[in-house]
Amino acid sequence: MAAEKFETMLGGGHPNSLGRTIEVVDQLLSDQARLTELFDCYDSQDALVRMRTSNALKRICRAQPELLVSYLDRLLQRVSQIDQASAQWTLATLFSLLEPWMDSRQKTRACKIMQLNLECSDDWIVLNTTMDTLALWAARDSELKSWLLRRLQKLKHDKRGSVARKASKIATRLVD
Repeated sequence: MAAEKFETMLGGGHPNSLGRTIEVVDQLLSDQARLTELFDCYDSQDALVRMRTSNALKRICRAQPELLVSYLDRLLQRVSQIDQASAQWTLATLFSLLEPWMDSRQKTRACKIMQLNLECSDDWIVLNTTMDTLALWAARDSELKSWLLRRLQKLKHDKRGSVARKASKIATRLVD
């Protein structure tokens, strides 16, 4: 009997639920040969499937980051083009987790993607998650630190308390 398709498993149900995401993660960790099938769910026309794909990939990356190393270029090229907040905040998380495996070209591209997301996104989760990752990287990169501090000055005045507080906290930490 053929295994149920991940796209089918990730669809349906309440938009605020994980649906069968955990089941997909468990299956994938047992059968890693299906990782491309999961990754291809980013091509789904269903935004809910794409959101749950992001959630599944974050869980997989936290459990076994080395599984996603060969997918770094696809994350940088394909996923970064998805105009969906869940994909953008997932990239920031994955970039943070996968940084030890990135070459300089990949890290430069990831940084540019996150800088663009920090400048253009209006989603509070994208902003907060991206600030976290860029702050980690800026601690070791004076040029990025300078850029980030300028951006944080604007975000410290964001109308959303969580964004303003995060920007203030990171700015303080980077200056100390």
